[in-house]
Amino acid sequence: MGTGWESNGWSRARGLVIKTLVLIGGAILVKRLTKSTTRWDHARIVAQSLSGEKFSREQASRDPDNYFNIRMLTCPAAEMVDGSKVLYFEQAFWRTPQKPFRQRFYMVKPCPKELKCDVEVSSSAIRDAEEYKNFCDRPKDQRPLPEEVIGDIAEHLTTIHLKRCDRGKCCLYEGSTPPGGFPNSWNGASYCTSELAILKNNEIHTWDRGYDDDGNQVWGVKEGPYEFKPAPASGSNDMFSPLNFPPLQLMEKRIEGSFVLQE
Repeated sequence: MGTGWESNGWSRARGLVIKTLVLIGGAILVKRLTKSTTRWDHARIVAQSLSGEKFSREQASRDPDNYFNIRMLTCPAAEMVDGSKVLYFEQAFWRTPQKPFRQRFYMVKPCPKELKCDVEVSSSAIRDAEEYKNFCDRPKDQRPLPEEVIGDIAEHLTTIHLKRCDRGKCCLYEGSTPPGGFPNSWNGASYCTSELAILKNNEIHTWDRGYDDDGNQVWGVKEGPYEFKPAPASGSNDMFSPLNFPPLQLMEKRIEGSFVLQE
């Protein structure tokens, strides 16, 4: 009889413990789900998503006539007084990563409160781009110091306003330059536009185009945005297998139709 009472008591106690744990777990889950994401949280997510080594290999293998296998490399470089993250960004042909043809600084911060967006990504030229080649590949003690980075931020080029993607879409954030774009004089252009999408799998889509006074596109790929995907963690040689690309010299001539070279 005593054994039965102890058994029933233990069952009740165990049931009470389980109910308590369920209630606590539910409360924690609700708290996590209802916790609002701050403006700076969004900026941090975007900065982290932009960072790292990514390639357009898959896209180039599908459509080598219109897309190159480009290596995009981005990493943190400094932080501004207002909390904005400064990222160093470069692009190079996958065969010659040590020779970037495009170098920029990105400033990532929350959008101004008066604008209907979440994150602002601005690009700027670099005062002495040669000094920053392969910045992300170098040991940290061989890079320019953060205060030097801030001092080397040159003229503003573009600003993209990103919004959180609607539920059900494969992206996290997407956006573009304001209507009318920004001044640009390369290859006969009078202005340029940029589009940026950050996907859930850490993939980045970018689309930069230049237009003349009559609205004709004079540089930039026409078929759609470049699709940059993270490099495989395995480091497989597959990433660098031949993709029936033309010789490097021909690629460099064709690059004018797709990218703006560093001025």
